Amino acid sequence: MYSNPVAPFSATIAAGTGTLAMTGAGSLFWLALAAFAMLALGLAIKRIVPVRARKTNRG
Repeated sequence: MYSNPVAPFSATIAAGTGTLAMTGAGSLFWLALAAFAMLALGLAIKRIVPVRARKTNRG
């Protein structure tokens, strides 16, 4: 790895094609994973932020 000058170049090519190096997983997988992470983050923030109580007119 360190003595092979072609390894960084091949990693750059693999990253430029939209696949993760050495896995072959396409960008659609990573897009779906990012969407799931953003949804989970949004739901976690929604749980943490306190909910304002509605004002009710009693009487």
